[in-house]
Amino acid sequence: MIPKANNQHRVSVESFDSEPFFEVSQDLMCIAGFDGYFKRINPAVSKLLGYSDEELFSRPINDFVCEEDQNITEELRNNLRKNIPLLNFENRYLTKKGEIVWLSWTSIPVPESKLVYAVAKNVTHKKKLEEERNKLLISLSKINEELQHLTHMASHDLRAPVNNLLAIFSLLDTSTIQDKETENLINILQSTTEELKVTLNYYLDAASQKKSVHVPTENLNLHHSLNGVFHSINSLILGSRAIIRIDFSEFDTINFNKVYMDSIFLNLITNSIKYAKPDSHPDIYIATRKTNGARQLIFSDKGLGFDMEKCKNKIFGLHQTFHNHTDSKGIGLYLVYNHINSLGGHIDVESKVNEGVRFVLTFKD
Repeated sequence: MIPKANNQHRVSVESFDSEPFFEVSQDLMCIAGFDGYFKRINPAVSKLLGYSDEELFSRPINDFVCEEDQNITEELRNNLRKNIPLLNFENRYLTKKGEIVWLSWTSIPVPESKLVYAVAKNVTHKKKLEEERNKLLISLSKINEELQHLTHMASHDLRAPVNNLLAIFSLLDTSTIQDKETENLINILQSTTEELKVTLNYYLDAASQKKSVHVPTENLNLHHSLNGVFHSINSLILGSRAIIRIDFSEFDTINFNKVYMDSIFLNLITNSIKYAKPDSHPDIYIATRKTNGARQLIFSDKGLGFDMEKCKNKIFGLHQTFHNHTDSKGIGLYLVYNHINSLGGHIDVESKVNEGVRFVLTFKD
């Protein structure tokens, strides 16, 4: 049941003094005439534009509007004279200091008195953000075009020498080679080159199709993906005498993109080998676990680690390097971060200097 209003506490609109509201409002409030001049303004107008009230009253309003916006402003002012309200109209004004400010106007005409009641908000900050965003989008589009061009160049320039190597191997007659060790080395080189061609084609084709917003996923076997990476960097693993322990007992399949998963394993493993502590063998642990229903991939090593206070917000940045290593390019972790995030997951990192690093990749359900 709605209680009846107590008339003793009601204040009529006629008795309400709107003067303080007009004076203290941070929005620009004004009354203009059909003749195009200000008739009354609140302090916010003169404060923003930097002119005195006398200066603002003595000149047509359009004199304060940026030249590029004067025609459209005058056209819409004519609509006001025809009793057509103006809603959310944005134009630029020039302050006395020569600065440009953007104002968003709502104006209501009163033909009987030939006056226009208007309120404007200063939207300069929003416009600057939009301008910066548009510049960023243009820059990103240009970068994307350059990357596409680079992909096509790489597709041609890298495939050609690999194909030439394979052609050379096809011309070799290994039956004439007497030394078995030499024959085995040639066979390994040929097999590695063939695998390089397959991997190269896979990555370049995937990069060429990257224009699509949709990233294809499939049910991946983590053992198969990891073994493929092991095979491709077998010499690096053997040469470093790395110890790699694997535990996929909690789950060994995940719905993910194959190229991304191979890249994640490749970059994390090669980083652990690259940044192992001097005079020690890389010690790597790769496992899966389920936490609160979420599937996670745990990757840890006992290498050089990071100073998290200095590096926390930079670890996954492009071209960010934290160790003086000749092969450091600052790309690997950037790729890992983007691979997992682009498919709805996220990655966390824990590390201490000379105590190794631990990455936790959480996949999207």
